Amino acid sequence: MNANGKNVDVWLIYQCVKCKHSWNLTIYERKKLSKISAEEYQLFLENDEELACRFGNDMAFLKRNDAEFK
Repeated sequence: MNANGKNVDVWLIYQCVKCKHSWNLTIYERKKLSKISAEEYQLFLENDEELACRFGNDMAFLKRNDAEFK
């Protein structure tokens, strides 16, 4: 997560267990902090595993972000 003034960027970062290549999946990009619920923002700050799994298992979200499935 990165905050710049009143905007935030949030990523879900994947890393290949074989080659260690990483991929940043954008959850929010330059999103106004006021548009994110205080609860969700706090969970992002805490690197909440359940929230990460919710985004990481959302097939529609992954496809919108050009995830490749093999």
